[in-house]
Amino acid sequence: MSRNQKLLAITARLRERSKPSRDIYLERIAQAAAKGVSRASLSCGNLAHGFAACAAPEKAALRSDHIPNLGIVTAYNDMLSAHQPYETFPAIIREAAREAGGVAQVAGGVPAMCDGITQGQPG
Repeated sequence: MSRNQKLLAITARLRERSKPSRDIYLERIAQAAAKGVSRASLSCGNLAHGFAACAAPEKAALRSDHIPNLGIVTAYNDMLSAHQPYETFPAIIREAAREAGGVAQVAGGVPAMCDGITQGQPG
Protein backbone atom coordinates (compact mmCIF):
# COMPACT_ATOMS: atom_id res chain seq x y z
CA MET A 1 0.00 0.00 0.00
CA SER A 2 1.47 3.38 -0.98
CA ARG A 3 1.85 6.16 1.57
CA ASN A 4 -1.02 8.14 -0.02
CA GLN A 5 -3.31 5.10 0.03
CA LYS A 6 -2.45 4.48 3.67
CA LEU A 7 -3.23 8.12 4.56
CA LEU A 8 -6.54 7.89 2.70
CA ALA A 9 -7.42 4.69 4.57
CA ILE A 10 -6.54 6.25 7.94
CA THR A 11 -8.55 9.38 7.08
CA ALA A 12 -11.57 7.25 6.11
CA ARG A 13 -11.37 5.35 9.43
CA LEU A 14 -11.12 8.61 11.38
CA ARG A 15 -14.12 10.04 9.54
CA GLU A 16 -16.19 6.94 10.22
CA ARG A 17 -15.18 6.75 13.88
CA SER A 18 -15.89 10.44 14.50
CA LYS A 19 -19.09 10.63 12.42
CA PRO A 20 -21.59 10.89 15.31
CA SER A 21 -19.74 13.68 17.12
CA ARG A 22 -18.71 15.38 13.86
CA ASP A 23 -22.35 15.44 12.69
CA ILE A 24 -23.30 17.23 15.93
CA TYR A 25 -20.41 19.66 15.44
CA LEU A 26 -21.38 20.38 11.83
CA GLU A 27 -25.00 20.97 12.89
CA ARG A 28 -23.84 23.47 15.52
CA ILE A 29 -21.75 25.27 12.90
CA ALA A 30 -24.75 25.43 10.55
CA GLN A 31 -26.94 26.83 13.35
CA ALA A 32 -24.33 29.45 14.25
CA ALA A 33 -23.97 30.46 10.60
CA ALA A 34 -27.75 30.78 10.25
CA LYS A 35 -27.91 32.85 13.44
CA GLY A 36 -25.26 35.22 12.13
CA VAL A 37 -22.84 37.53 13.89
CA SER A 38 -24.02 38.93 17.22
CA ARG A 39 -21.39 41.41 18.39
CA ALA A 40 -24.13 43.95 19.13
CA SER A 41 -25.02 41.94 22.24
CA LEU A 42 -21.51 42.32 23.72
CA SER A 43 -20.63 45.01 26.25
CA CYS A 44 -18.39 47.92 25.25
CA GLY A 45 -15.60 46.51 27.45
CA ASN A 46 -15.73 43.15 25.71
CA LEU A 47 -15.70 44.79 22.30
CA ALA A 48 -12.83 47.11 23.22
CA HIS A 49 -10.67 44.20 24.38
CA GLY A 50 -11.57 42.13 21.35
CA PHE A 51 -10.65 44.91 18.93
CA ALA A 52 -7.64 46.38 20.77
CA ALA A 53 -4.90 44.50 18.93
CA CYS A 54 -6.49 44.95 15.50
CA ALA A 55 -5.30 47.40 12.88
CA ALA A 56 -7.56 50.41 12.23
CA PRO A 57 -9.23 48.91 9.12
CA GLU A 58 -10.02 45.70 11.03
CA LYS A 59 -11.46 47.68 13.95
CA ALA A 60 -13.72 49.55 11.57
CA ALA A 61 -14.81 46.32 9.90
CA LEU A 62 -15.53 44.60 13.21
CA ARG A 63 -17.81 47.43 14.35
CA SER A 64 -20.43 46.02 12.02
CA ASP A 65 -22.29 42.77 12.55
CA HIS A 66 -21.58 41.66 8.99
CA ILE A 67 -17.88 40.76 9.03
CA PRO A 68 -16.82 37.31 10.24
CA ASN A 69 -14.17 37.27 12.97
CA LEU A 70 -12.23 34.01 13.12
CA GLY A 71 -10.58 32.86 16.32
CA ILE A 72 -7.20 31.20 15.79
CA VAL A 73 -6.21 28.54 18.33
CA THR A 74 -2.52 27.79 18.05
CA ALA A 75 -0.14 25.16 19.40
CA TYR A 76 2.88 27.38 18.82
CA ASN A 77 5.03 28.76 21.59
CA ASP A 78 8.57 30.13 21.44
CA MET A 79 9.99 28.05 24.29
CA LEU A 80 8.94 24.62 23.07
CA SER A 81 8.79 25.04 19.32
CA ALA A 82 12.51 25.06 18.57
CA HIS A 83 12.06 24.79 14.82
CA GLN A 84 9.18 27.29 14.83
CA PRO A 85 7.00 25.37 12.34
CA TYR A 86 3.81 27.24 13.28
CA GLU A 87 5.19 30.72 14.00
CA THR A 88 3.99 32.23 10.71
CA PHE A 89 0.60 30.51 10.54
CA PRO A 90 -1.44 33.22 12.33
CA ALA A 91 -0.24 35.82 9.79
CA ILE A 92 -1.09 33.47 6.92
CA ILE A 93 -4.56 32.83 8.35
CA ARG A 94 -5.11 36.57 8.96
CA GLU A 95 -4.24 37.35 5.34
CA ALA A 96 -6.56 34.62 4.03
CA ALA A 97 -9.37 35.97 6.24
CA ARG A 98 -8.75 39.52 4.93
CA GLU A 99 -8.86 38.28 1.34
CA ALA A 100 -12.17 36.55 2.09
CA GLY A 101 -13.62 39.69 3.70
CA GLY A 102 -13.13 38.79 7.35
CA VAL A 103 -10.81 39.28 10.29
CA ALA A 104 -8.81 36.66 12.20
CA GLN A 105 -7.24 36.96 15.64
CA VAL A 106 -5.31 34.57 17.88
CA ALA A 107 -7.88 33.67 20.51
CA GLY A 108 -5.98 31.08 22.51
CA GLY A 109 -3.44 28.33 22.57
CA VAL A 110 -3.14 24.70 23.43
CA PRO A 111 -0.22 22.96 25.14
CA ALA A 112 2.62 22.07 22.82
CA MET A 113 5.93 20.34 23.18
CA CYS A 114 8.77 19.79 20.77
CA ASP A 115 9.50 16.09 20.47
CA GLY A 116 13.19 16.92 20.95
CA ILE A 117 12.48 17.63 24.61
CA THR A 118 11.09 14.17 25.24
CA GLN A 119 13.43 12.11 23.07
CA GLY A 120 15.29 9.58 25.15
CA GLN A 121 13.22 10.32 28.25
CA PRO A 122 10.87 7.87 29.95
CA GLY A 123 7.14 8.46 29.68
